[in-house]
Amino acid sequence: MAKEVAGFIKLQIKGGAANPSPPVGPALGSKGINIMEFCKQFNARTQEKAGKVLPVVITYYSDKSFDFIVKTPPVAVQLLELTKVKSGSAEPNRKKVASITWEQVQAVAQDKMTDLNCFELPSAMKMVAGTARSMGITVKGDFPS
Repeated sequence: MAKEVAGFIKLQIKGGAANPSPPVGPALGSKGINIMEFCKQFNARTQEKAGKVLPVVITYYSDKSFDFIVKTPPVAVQLLELTKVKSGSAEPNRKKVASITWEQVQAVAQDKMTDLNCFELPSAMKMVAGTARSMGITVKGDFPS
């Protein structure tokens, strides 16, 4: 018989660095989930992505057990790593902080494709370009057809 789902928790944690301190501890402790067991499983599963911010969706059940899905890093984080800037622009419409090419946009879109709500690569590329634009990062060239 299937377990009864009690709810979901969405967090963003650095890979291989989950520990019982906030935000992990309070979020899981308030639901009665074993915090140390989650931290051990998460750290073991994300060793190869150490240091990267990873979204995780935790499904917890009425018997206090849990499952979790680790997603790919957010597009904004990937763009910051790609451009080597610390943060996006405070005024993205006036002050640009970096520029990227459509090939770089395509690489990020292919990596993030499983987590986006689109089915074709050009749509994913437009979503990534929109995130870049809102961060003050310009995309050089014309959209490849």
